[in-house]
Amino acid sequence: MTSKLLPVSTATPIHAAGEAVLLILAGPAGSGKTTLCDRLVRERPEFSRVITATTRPPRPGEIDGVHYHFLSPEQFDEKVAAGAFLEWAWVHKKHRYGTLASSVLEPLSSGRSLVINVDVQGVENFRRAAREKPLLERRMATVFIRVPIPELRARMVRRAQDGEDEINRRLVTAEEELREAHRFDYLIDSTTCDGDFQALVGIWRKVQDRLSQPPAE
Repeated sequence: MTSKLLPVSTATPIHAAGEAVLLILAGPAGSGKTTLCDRLVRERPEFSRVITATTRPPRPGEIDGVHYHFLSPEQFDEKVAAGAFLEWAWVHKKHRYGTLASSVLEPLSSGRSLVINVDVQGVENFRRAAREKPLLERRMATVFIRVPIPELRARMVRRAQDGEDEINRRLVTAEEELREAHRFDYLIDSTTCDGDFQALVGIWRKVQDRLSQPPAE
């Protein structure tokens, strides 16, 4: 069942570290999911950011192994053939993104919480993987960041990273992604950076509360 959370007060106490969780964030380009991941890692020492792999070239300021593992198409193909990815998908019909299984399962097993942002296709692949991996199924929660299309366009224009053709193409993809929002465990209707972050922290608390309950028999 999808839970819609409103932003909570910054004065609300945050749980001490409990069981490790995997928060999977998705949403259209411009929804702020990358910023949310980075802030959660920066402000909550319990979390690390899963570094995904991609075939797209780095943007100015991006560092290989820090922001992404930047791979050539040939390198990506080799890892797919070796079964190294937990999930991978085409994004915007241009580049591939993927998550190495070892980057997720090993930290969770050792008690380290993780956060990752992926395309909605990637989330579906995580769901499939979770049906075969009990650790993943128990500890992961999917979160969709929803932003109206007019606001998404305004954010992309302000960001000034893409031309008009690229913005239009991303908005077409965004319309498809927004139709998938109901399939996520949690939904954040984006307001402000602080409001979205507090909503995400609230989701983390809910997941930890669930994990603290004995498994259903």
